[in-house]
Amino acid sequence: MSQERMAIREHLKKEPLVFDGGMGTYYAQKTHTRGKGVELANIETPLVVEEIHTEYLHAGAQAIKTNTFAANCSVYQGDTALVERILRSGWEIAARAAEPFDAYVFADIGPVTGLPPADILDEYRFLVDIFLAAGARHFLFETNSSTEGLVETAAHIKQVCPEAFVLTSFSAFPGGYTRDGFFVEELIRTVTESGYIDAVGFNCVSGVQSMKELVHLLGTCTLPLSLMPNAGHPIVIDGRTFYESAPDYFGDGLAAIVRDGVSIVGGCCGTTPEHIRALCRALVDSGRVSEVAGTRAARTSLAPSRSVFFDALKVGEIPIAVELDPPETGNADKFMAGARELQEAGVTAITIADNPIARARMDAAMLAGRVQRSLGLEPIPHMTCRDRNLNAIKSILLGLSAEGVHNLIAITGDPIPTAERDEVKSVYQFNSRKLSAFIKSLGERGDVVPFHVFGALNVNSIHFPSQLGLAKKKMEAGMTGFFTQPVLSSRAKENLRTARDTLPGALILGGIMPVVSERNARFMESEISGIHVEQRIIDAYHGLAREAAEELAVQLSLETAKDIEPYIDGYYIITPFARTALVARIVKELRRK
Repeated sequence: MSQERMAIREHLKKEPLVFDGGMGTYYAQKTHTRGKGVELANIETPLVVEEIHTEYLHAGAQAIKTNTFAANCSVYQGDTALVERILRSGWEIAARAAEPFDAYVFADIGPVTGLPPADILDEYRFLVDIFLAAGARHFLFETNSSTEGLVETAAHIKQVCPEAFVLTSFSAFPGGYTRDGFFVEELIRTVTESGYIDAVGFNCVSGVQSMKELVHLLGTCTLPLSLMPNAGHPIVIDGRTFYESAPDYFGDGLAAIVRDGVSIVGGCCGTTPEHIRALCRALVDSGRVSEVAGTRAARTSLAPSRSVFFDALKVGEIPIAVELDPPETGNADKFMAGARELQEAGVTAITIADNPIARARMDAAMLAGRVQRSLGLEPIPHMTCRDRNLNAIKSILLGLSAEGVHNLIAITGDPIPTAERDEVKSVYQFNSRKLSAFIKSLGERGDVVPFHVFGALNVNSIHFPSQLGLAKKKMEAGMTGFFTQPVLSSRAKENLRTARDTLPGALILGGIMPVVSERNARFMESEISGIHVEQRIIDAYHGLAREAAEELAVQLSLETAKDIEPYIDGYYIITPFARTALVARIVKELRRK
């Protein structure tokens, strides 16, 4: 018998196991969204999902459920690829959140309905096989109204992985009957006698007191019993669902049921981290658990943290990062709307320039924190050496670490225009290499969560060997990869190929900048340092109106992406003139390929 299975069984012998609460309802409350499958958040806003897992763990939860309750082909119109992606992402997010807390992760599978019995069983097997391959060893089948497919699926799990732990939970009305007309005692007896189920219980539909009645109706149960009630009865206000039960009422009531012998407790719809905290507090007061609620902490607060963007780079998924310039005023509404549009198009991260061309704009680091908190979209702020001394740089790095921002682009920074140097002074206490080394040292000392530091690589340079020499020195200083200047010439493509061959181990994101007009092309070629636009591209835009020019921009950007794909680990798209709709089109096309 494995150590993992022994751990959970030993835990249940010693004290109750505390689960988390209602992911779907808390996600809707936290993000002010509704009407969309919360499981898609595993792909679209994974940082928000991980944050929710972590909130429950800090509240005292010892086990969490993957955000995969309704992720099946019946719900997602037969899209097996999407379902598999949701499940794998859900497992990875939960596992990473749980690891610092030594918490259990249960693969959460809701009822599969609307299919013939044989197809239902096939669907369950499809789902559990994905979880088993990902490393799942604990399974929760919840909110069931019958046993259809459950025993056979549990048998399949045990055949593949004998040490697996399977918890089956039913939803029933206060009288003891499910919506399919089965009495709970009959359902519990069926799964118990199968020999493939390790624990049974109830969740959803009922609040604490109604669930207590279900326990009394059940009578004797030979398996560990689980209860995960709702926060109370829902009410609907302005189209949104709310649960009125106070956390203390929920916690005290459920802790009282635990004294009657229930082994596994948690929450379902409407239960927030505050409900779980109240439950843990009540269990401690009753002497049923040894750990004080609200004091659970990761083994180290500064352990290396998860980055969706960096993880994608490491496994070869070709992430897409898009650059947005920060606002010139204190109003970030347009910027946030653009970031949201890009997120919906499928970008992995956005990069935020730091006072580009030495003109003051909204602070990139503060904006990065807002993007991550509000959207759950991973930001990659630029950090220049031009405007800050050592103290200012360290302060920003400490703040970014606290915000959970894990990636940076360290650059020396454009010089301040000559005419402004009497009023605006450069600092340049560091260059990008020294800045990278400094950031690395802060991580090694434990002052910050270790950052993934990237640099700039000018593939348009006439003297590219010198650029490669600088790149090697940057890597020695701690940089992990490079964002290149836009590739708008055959020379840039050739230099990118050379960089791939010359910089082993470097993660390279190839620059793509949509050209939106002939004037734009000529301006970049003549007046922007580090960019070279081939004459054929300039000529191609001659005489084109805006709509035709945008079509050409999409076409040329996709052609560039195809040409450079063998030499890059990700795409880096620079947004021209805040035209996020144009870039979103390009991102969507890249995602289709």
